Amino acid sequence: MYRAPVKDMLFVLNDVIGAGALAQHPRYAEFSIELAESVLAEAGRFAAEVLDPLNRSGDTEGAHWTPDGVRMPKGFREAYQALVEGGWTQLAIDTALGGQGMPLALSTAFEEICCAANMAFTLCPLLARGAIEALATTGSEEQRRVYLPKLVSGVWSGTMNLTEPQAGSDLALIRTRAEPRGDHYRLFGQKIFITYGDHDMAENIVHLVLARIDGAPPGIKGISLFIVPKRLPRADGSPGEPNDLRCASIEHKLGIHASPTCVMAFGDKEGAIGYLVGEANRGLEIMFIMMNAARLGVGIQGVGQGERALQQALEWARTRVQGRLAGSPDPAPVPIIQHPDVRRMLLGMKATVESLRALALYTAMQLDLAHAAGDAKARAAALARGELLIPIVKAWSTEQGIEVASTGLQVHGGMGYVEETGIAQTFRDVRITAIYEGTTAIQANDLIGRKLARDEGAAMRALLDEASAELAALGGGDATVRHVAAAAQEAVGLLRTTTEQLMTLQAASVPAALAVAVPYLKLCGCVLGGWLAARAAARAAGRLAAGDAEADFLRGKLQSARFYADQILPQARGWAEICRGGGASVVESAAELL
Repeated sequence: MYRAPVKDMLFVLNDVIGAGALAQHPRYAEFSIELAESVLAEAGRFAAEVLDPLNRSGDTEGAHWTPDGVRMPKGFREAYQALVEGGWTQLAIDTALGGQGMPLALSTAFEEICCAANMAFTLCPLLARGAIEALATTGSEEQRRVYLPKLVSGVWSGTMNLTEPQAGSDLALIRTRAEPRGDHYRLFGQKIFITYGDHDMAENIVHLVLARIDGAPPGIKGISLFIVPKRLPRADGSPGEPNDLRCASIEHKLGIHASPTCVMAFGDKEGAIGYLVGEANRGLEIMFIMMNAARLGVGIQGVGQGERALQQALEWARTRVQGRLAGSPDPAPVPIIQHPDVRRMLLGMKATVESLRALALYTAMQLDLAHAAGDAKARAAALARGELLIPIVKAWSTEQGIEVASTGLQVHGGMGYVEETGIAQTFRDVRITAIYEGTTAIQANDLIGRKLARDEGAAMRALLDEASAELAALGGGDATVRHVAAAAQEAVGLLRTTTEQLMTLQAASVPAALAVAVPYLKLCGCVLGGWLAARAAARAAGRLAAGDAEADFLRGKLQSARFYADQILPQARGWAEICRGGGASVVESAAELL
């Protein structure tokens, strides 16, 4: 049974990223670590009592397509109503929009809890948050009036409709078209892979759809964004007549069986009524607002499923008795957690998940500061850093979440391959996270092609300068802290050198740079995780020295940090070596010889 890691989340929020300082800004004046503790404790109860019990049954039953619409597994509709009634959909939404105005850092921790407890369920409210941000930023006054209150409250859910059969990551190939009809448009076309494109949990579904207005220029410059509601709102805001759209089918997937992945058909008859969002032919720019929010959310799915796998593996390792302890004269079998390699796997899982959580919450806090910091320069710097880190969080967290789940299955041995133990579902569910909302390669290309290139590496240099200065100041005190800080400092220097080399390579040969973009992103995630592990170790050591009552928890943080320095950070050298010279073997290869 999953239990929310509230203690570790509070440690990250308070000790590692200093989120309590957000209360100094008027936007977050109501926030405090004490409030965060209360919110996360209640979230943990909600996850344990409502979401987690539906995780296995939802996977077994799955979502059901019918000619009248998608029917969700037993208990999901009631769980969604409980989510809405509890106000959970409003947590990080601005108070001006009817939300609670809490920091994204707190909301991100909450989302991890929900994703770990029941990832398939949590995909629905996660998508609505991106729709809210897009409409709040670019929607008309009338659109905000009609749609935002319902989306913020969760009474209506939201989707993103990008992909088409011939247009996956290449959105320039989109064919869905929009015919102008007075104050609205009629849409015709098909979309695929639409998460929660149809379901029976909310009273209405607000689709944000990419399409081409008749006569628009080709390519991405001719794409517009439209609101296409499942049911057309009446004057009083209630859902009225059905729109001309339907879910034609749902996919049969490896995992997340309870999350309906829909094929959506628009315009079987007169055309689905849609309303233009923002300016014509600028839809992709607006959709990126949703995609950035979604990419952070997907990164959190990797963290959450990694935490779930860790808890499953720990429980199994503590109770599974097998084999005598090496080097012991006692022939009696012991719990497998006593065996060195099992303990190595568990330490790796724990150290990895803790570093992923710290990096994700740190990134969320940068986005909070981008809204709340006191001057424009500070806001711009925070936004640049947050945007730099989003592709790293999305790709590194999901790739590592998959690795952690795979290791958790290995801890279970043969029983891990049996569905009844539960770890197989975790492994199946998390696998999609490195694919949707932009594959790992797309995130890596964004990192080097846009985030590094747009300011010639200035945001990355500023981050590495800060990390290096902090690590240099950790030279005294606890021996473990000194050891971890030294290892992290070496890794930061390696990342700095590799970044400069990669930027030079990109100027000379974009294909060669793209051929090592994913190793570079992994290098970033690994090194930044080491920096935050050193920070966590220093805070834990300080609290221990002060006689903190949470001694075992804090010693566990030092243990994790030491393992990270000894068995995870050394991998950075290999990725740096690949980045330095690995591109040529790709660009000089012949596709016909593969």
